[in-house]
Amino acid sequence: MSGYIAPFESIGLADLDSVGGKNASLGEMISHLSAAGVEVPGGFAITARAYRDFLSDDLGDRIHTVLDALDVEDLGALADAGSEIRRWIADTPLPPGLAARTEAAYRDLGSGGEVSVAVRSSATAEDLPEASFAGQQDTLLNVRGAEAVLAAVHEVYGSLFTDRAIAYRVHQGFAHRDVALSVGIQRMVRADKGSSGVMFTLDTESGFRDVVFITSAYGLGETVVQGGVNPDEFYVYKPALRAGRHAILRRNLGGKAIKLIYARAQGVSRSAAGRDPAAASVETVDVPEEDRNRFSLSDDEVHELARQALLIEDHYGRPMDIEWARDGVEGGLRILQARPETVQSRSGGVISRFTLKERGRVLAEGRSIGGRIGGGPARVIESASEIGRFRHGDVLVTDMTDPDWEPMMKLSAAIVTNRGGRTCHAAIIARELGIPAVVGCGDATVQLADAGDVTVSCAEGDAGYVYRGMLDFEEGEIRLGAMPEIPLKIMLNVGNPDRAFDFASIPNHGVGLARLEFIINRMIGVHPQALLDFDDLPAELQQEIRTQHAGYADPVEFYVEKLTEGIATIAAAFAPEPVIVRLSDFKSNEYADLIGGRRYEPYEENPMLGFRGASRYVSESFRPAFELECRALRRVRRGIGLDNVWVMVPFVRTVAEARAVVDLLTENGLARGEDGLHLIMMCELPSNALLADEFLEHFDGMSIGSNDMTQLTLGLDRDSGLIADLFDERDAAVKATLSMAIRACAKAGKYIGICGQGPSDHPDLARWLVEEGIESMSLNPDTAVETWMFLAGEEV
Repeated sequence: MSGYIAPFESIGLADLDSVGGKNASLGEMISHLSAAGVEVPGGFAITARAYRDFLSDDLGDRIHTVLDALDVEDLGALADAGSEIRRWIADTPLPPGLAARTEAAYRDLGSGGEVSVAVRSSATAEDLPEASFAGQQDTLLNVRGAEAVLAAVHEVYGSLFTDRAIAYRVHQGFAHRDVALSVGIQRMVRADKGSSGVMFTLDTESGFRDVVFITSAYGLGETVVQGGVNPDEFYVYKPALRAGRHAILRRNLGGKAIKLIYARAQGVSRSAAGRDPAAASVETVDVPEEDRNRFSLSDDEVHELARQALLIEDHYGRPMDIEWARDGVEGGLRILQARPETVQSRSGGVISRFTLKERGRVLAEGRSIGGRIGGGPARVIESASEIGRFRHGDVLVTDMTDPDWEPMMKLSAAIVTNRGGRTCHAAIIARELGIPAVVGCGDATVQLADAGDVTVSCAEGDAGYVYRGMLDFEEGEIRLGAMPEIPLKIMLNVGNPDRAFDFASIPNHGVGLARLEFIINRMIGVHPQALLDFDDLPAELQQEIRTQHAGYADPVEFYVEKLTEGIATIAAAFAPEPVIVRLSDFKSNEYADLIGGRRYEPYEENPMLGFRGASRYVSESFRPAFELECRALRRVRRGIGLDNVWVMVPFVRTVAEARAVVDLLTENGLARGEDGLHLIMMCELPSNALLADEFLEHFDGMSIGSNDMTQLTLGLDRDSGLIADLFDERDAAVKATLSMAIRACAKAGKYIGICGQGPSDHPDLARWLVEEGIESMSLNPDTAVETWMFLAGEEV
C-alpha cells in the first residue's frame, strides 16, 4: 500500500503491515461480515508509511539511538527516555502532504461537514494472537474538526513511546524498529446516550469455549475498558444461540455508578489512558439510581451482540476480544474493535488448582480474577507515579489501573481495586501476569489502608476475597490428557455455578450431584414464599427484597430466573454429559435463615429428620414454592434446550411419597420419560434400600447419599461431636444397605451411582463400590482425578 490514506472498506488482514492490527481487523469485518449483519462504523486509516515518512529525517535515528541503549528495568531511565522522545515528536510537524490528505479524508467522512470521530492507534505488531498491545497507545474520543483531528494524530504518534509502550514491546520480544504506527479515524457511535462494553467469545477465567461473555455499562466504553465502572455481565450459550433458542445462561447486575458522555465544550478527549483532562470533550457523570438498578442491555440486545460475536469468531477461526457500542440516538449495535484473545486461548494442558486451607476475617470483597491465591503486605497506592513506594511482593491496592501502572503490577503478588469488572485493564493484565486480582471492591483503599499482611483469594468462585493475615493455601496441578479406562463413570459434585466452567475442564462423565441450595442461598437469598407473598409483606421487608431482585421484572420472576441461570450454567458447562440436579434439600432451620424465612418455617428440634425433601414438596404449604423450581427446570430443558439435565428427588421416606412427588412433577411439566427426562431418587434412608424394587417402579435409578445413609443406619447425629468417631461409611451395616441398593438397580437395569462424601474421603470404600458394581461415582472436584487414578491402579 503506497499511499497515506486507506478507507476501511479497502483494507483487510492482508494489509496488517500497512495499517496495523486494529485497522486491518476493522476493514476485514466491513469487507467480509457487513452482509451478515456485523455493523462496524466507517472511517479510514492513516498508513504506517505516513508514520515512517514522519520519522524519515534524523528523528527516527535519534529515537532508536536512545532506545538501543535503554534498560527498561531502570524505571528512571525509562521515564527520561520516553519523555525526551515524546518531546521530539511533539516538536516535529506532520509532513504537509500527510496533513492535507488527512484533512480531505476527514471532510469526505462527514460529507463536507464536521463529524465526531475517535482517533485510535493501530500498531503493526498489535492485535496479534500472541500479543494484543491493548491500551498501550492512546485513543482519543469525540474529536471534532480537521484541526483537532490533526492534533490527535500527532499525539497518537507520540503515544507509541510512552514508558508502558516501550517496556511492553521489550517484554513481548518486539524490536522497536520493527513496529510502526498506523492511525484509525472512525466515526463515533453515540454510546454516550446508550451503552457500550466488551465481549469475549469464551469465558475469560476458565477458557470455556461454549459461551460469549458480555460486559455492559452506560455511556462511552472507556469506563468499562479501563475499569472505571463495575459493569453488567451476561453469559450467552453458543449452542442454544445457534439453535435459535433463548441462550442467556446468566446475568450479573453491575453497579454502573458513572458514565462517560459528550461534554458541552468540544476539543480533543483522550481515553482514560490519556493525561490531559483540560482538553477533554467528554465528561463523567453519575448514573441515576433507577438506571443502576436495571440492566443496561435488553435480552434481545444481548442475543444480537452474541450473534455478531459468533460471526466474528467463525470468520477469524479463534476466540476473540471485541469492543461494542449501542447507539442511543440512531439505535443499533456497532462493533468498534475485534482482536484475538491472547490469554486463555494460549493456555496449555495443565490446570493449576489453588485451595485455601484456612479462613480469616474478610476485609474486602469483589470480582475474582485468575483463580489463584496470593498474599503479601497491602500497599495502597493512589498514583502510578508512586512506584518508589512499592516493593516486589506487595499487594497493589488502588482505585483502578491503566497501562501506566503496568511496571508496578509486574512486581505485585496480587492486585485489588475499588472499581472495574472482569474485562477491565487490571483484570486483563492480572491474567497475563498469572497473579490473582480482586476488582470492583468499592472501598478497598479504605478497608486495606492499615491492613498489613493480607491474603487475596480468587479460588472460591465469582467472588474474590481479601483476608487479614497470611493464610495457608496449597497449589496443585492437574494434567489434562487421556485418562485410563476404569469400569465406572467418574462424575463431579457441583453446587456453585461460579465454578462450573472451571470444573468442566477436569476429566469427568458429567455431574452426579448439582445442588440447588447454593443457588438459593447465595444467588437469591430470599425465602420463595416471601417472594410469592411480596405484596402482603411489611414495607421494610419489601424494601430488603427489592434490593435483592434489582434488575428483574418482579420478585417471583427473580426467583425463577436465578434458579434457571444457576442450573443452566452448570448444565451448559458439562453438556452433553448428564447433569443430575437435586431438588432443593434445605432443612427448616436453613430455610428460616433466608430473608423472610422465619415467617414461614416451623421450629424443629431435629430439622435433619423433619420437614425436608419429598415431604416438603407435596405439602400444601410449600407446594407453590416447589412449583417455582419446576418452572425453572422446564426453562432450562425446553427453553435453552439443555436436555442433559436429569431431576433427582431427595429424602423420599415411603413408596407412597415417591408416587405423590412423581405425580406432582408430571403436573408441573416434568413427566418422567418426556423429552428424555430421567427422574432419579436419592437413596439415603434404609427404607430406600430395603424397598428398592418398589421405589424403582417410580424412578429411573438411584444415587446413594452416603452421609444420610450412614447417619440413619447407625442412628447417629452427624452434627454431634460427641459421637463423631462412630461415623464411618465403611461400617458393615452401611455397606449392607449400599449393596442392597446396587443389586436392586442392577436387577432392574436402572442407573445406580453414589454422590456422597464417602468415596472422596476413603479410597478403599471407592474400590469396594467398584467391586459391588456401582455405575458411577460423583466426587468432589479436588479428589476426582486422584480417585480415578487410584481405581486404575496408577499414581497421579
